[in-house]
Amino acid sequence: MDSTVATVETFKFLGSVIPQKWVTHINSIVKKAQQRLYFLRQLRKFNLPQELLKQFYSVIIESVLCTAITVWFCSATKSDIRRLQGIVRTAERITGAPLPTLQELYSSRVRKRAQKITLDPSHPSHHLFELLPSGRRHRAPNTRTTRHKNSFFPQAILLMNS
Repeated sequence: MDSTVATVETFKFLGSVIPQKWVTHINSIVKKAQQRLYFLRQLRKFNLPQELLKQFYSVIIESVLCTAITVWFCSATKSDIRRLQGIVRTAERITGAPLPTLQELYSSRVRKRAQKITLDPSHPSHHLFELLPSGRRHRAPNTRTTRHKNSFFPQAILLMNS
């Protein structure tokens, strides 16, 4: 039963590429989103109403951009975020309507996830969302490193308190 576990560069799990560095996952997101922009352009050529184009974007492209966003967004580089935001800007030009930025999508997803955790006492991370004595704000965790400060739980508490 003594076997060695091989180290791999990437691992695909539930549709997300889990890499040693998030650039691999972001590259796959960019590729998928660009492929789907083609269909958005085709729909625009058929003169679909703006509302339908926005719905198509939300369901088909935004869902790809937000795959596991609560996990990888804080670890992504500025250039990776710019590449992804470029897809959003391209979709805005095609639809002719303003669309939420990647930062807004991340913030809303983190806030929703954190609220679910706070409402579920059986969740393993429920104890991390401790309320202050006032009962209105959550206690911010002590963090020593920037990496920890930018991870999910401190960001979730910051977003919930704002």
